Amino acid sequence: MFDFGEAIKYLKEGRKVCRAGWNGKQQYIELASNISYIAPTGAIINCNHDAIGNKAIAFVGTSGTQMGWLASQADMLAEDWMFA
Repeated sequence: MFDFGEAIKYLKEGRKVCRAGWNGKQQYIELASNISYIAPTGAIINCNHDAIGNKAIAFVGTSGTQMGWLASQADMLAEDWMFA
């Protein structure tokens, strides 16, 4: 097990990580890239940001995948992170 700083490092290396303390089983986060979406006009928009490029943390859970996952205070301070 490791802390949140290590979890971020492993995400950047392409690993999937999760917390032992998360309620749902088979939930994890991973770093997603090459993200695009369809705008209301129908145009396909390829995401890009000056600081992070075309990446976001994706939460994969029992209901599907959620883009743009944000860590809670508990997640950031936890030391029960592990590989999924």
